[in-house]
Amino acid sequence: MKQGFRLSAAGMRYNGAAVLQNVSLDISGNRLVSIVGPNGAGKSTLLGILAGLRREFDGDCFYEGRSIRKWGRREFARRVSFVPQSLRLEFPFTAEQVVLMGRMPYGDGLFESDEDRAAVDEAMALTDTLAFRHRDFRSLSGGERQRVVLASALAQKPATLLLDEPTSFLDLKHQISIYRILREQCREGLLVIAVTHDLNLAAAFSDRVIVLNRGRVAIDSTPQEAITRESLKEVFAVDARIEPGPEGRPWVVYGN
Repeated sequence: MKQGFRLSAAGMRYNGAAVLQNVSLDISGNRLVSIVGPNGAGKSTLLGILAGLRREFDGDCFYEGRSIRKWGRREFARRVSFVPQSLRLEFPFTAEQVVLMGRMPYGDGLFESDEDRAAVDEAMALTDTLAFRHRDFRSLSGGERQRVVLASALAQKPATLLLDEPTSFLDLKHQISIYRILREQCREGLLVIAVTHDLNLAAAFSDRVIVLNRGRVAIDSTPQEAITRESLKEVFAVDARIEPGPEGRPWVVYGN
């Protein structure tokens, strides 16, 4: 069955307040899907449900036709990898060891195979992290850590990749590099779903943009239809111009 999610009337409350309300979505295929919205819109909550990290929610979420609640964690990890916004480690793991953790769903955690080694080397080369593979992960900059965590997710060899703010600590060069990597992963057959605050990156690289507002889906469409002057006013309370970018994609211009 093709990799993908189906959410059926998904909802979640926190301290009595609804953070996600009656969300029904089908997300499948080898596409890059961006989830955007203001703070508190429910983006990270939705991503947590898709990642299997939040199982106490209303409604249901299916992956490859099976409820998230019925997947074993090891089996699910072979199909879906999750890149958090940040990762803190208390022990002195090297960057390479962190990437190797992405291979845990396939082994016993004691020995690495030739396949593990090849996957780690490939992922680190792709994310430009080979130069500091032997450095203590804790000594790396925020952007370097973020690229190492992405490398770990890619070494996992998933069918679906979920990312929470994948470029939040990166300089411009590596922001663009990461999104080009994500596009290439889509061409190779992966489904990529990313939460982001950067509307221009979402517009430039996404096949589909899901706009959340107050826990509900406000817009679910192409970048051209999702990122408009009207949607920025209504959802983000921002008055900005939309200029035509490459390939007719929208480009948000803030200020006068």
